[in-house]
Amino acid sequence: MLKKKGGGGGGSKNPLGENSVKNDAESIEWEMRPGGMLVQKRDPNADSTLKPPPNVKLRVTYGSIKLEVSINLETTFGELKKLLAIETGLQPHEQRLIFRGKERDSSDFLDITGVKDKSKIVLIEDPSSREKKYIEMKRNAKMEMACKAITEISGEVDKLADQVSSLEGIVNSRKKVAETDIVTLTELLMRQLVKLDGITADGDVKLQRRLQVRRVQKCIETLDALKVRNAMPRSLLDNPVVVTTKWETFEPVPPTSTSSSVANWELFD
Repeated sequence: MLKKKGGGGGGSKNPLGENSVKNDAESIEWEMRPGGMLVQKRDPNADSTLKPPPNVKLRVTYGSIKLEVSINLETTFGELKKLLAIETGLQPHEQRLIFRGKERDSSDFLDITGVKDKSKIVLIEDPSSREKKYIEMKRNAKMEMACKAITEISGEVDKLADQVSSLEGIVNSRKKVAETDIVTLTELLMRQLVKLDGITADGDVKLQRRLQVRRVQKCIETLDALKVRNAMPRSLLDNPVVVTTKWETFEPVPPTSTSSSVANWELFD
């Protein structure tokens, strides 16, 4: 039986097809799986229509706390940190995750690094974050103590201000008060002022301290004025005397020449 021999068209190669396949192969990025299998690198930003693999449970140790977290293996350690933030209160940037003795970056995928079901991961707090929290805690405790001290001083100033108002009412009614009462009250206010000066504060607490300092100063100024009025005779209170200062003018002395003038000195025994 005779068959028609082809003209070699069936065995010819299409150069365009070869280039297309070659370009597609070169554009693919590959990654090595833990078992040694070479697979196409996964794009975390790509939309996958494939059914995601089931979640696995990971055992996370945080100090004396044991946690069990359910998560998809095709997610990153950064996603795991977000889940742990809910359980531990540590923000993702405050966490360090250790797996197989090595700290893992937030962009690392769980399955690529070898994480499997029931894998153990250690969570520790970032030392720099812990130091910042300690400094912030000390600062807050200091501000709290300052606020408490200002509140106590404010209560004392309230009592002293009432006494100042009482003395002011007596003096304004043209009655005399004991000078020792004014002096003693002034000293008590000065003690509160010294306490306020010894308080270091920032922000709103500093503003509260400044307001109390101004209150104390105003009370002291009132007492100083009361002390002067209390020492004045009744006649001056009834008929206040206006004191004016008279200035005496002098004729200017003409300058003398030092070359023609002779100083006459008188000696005394």
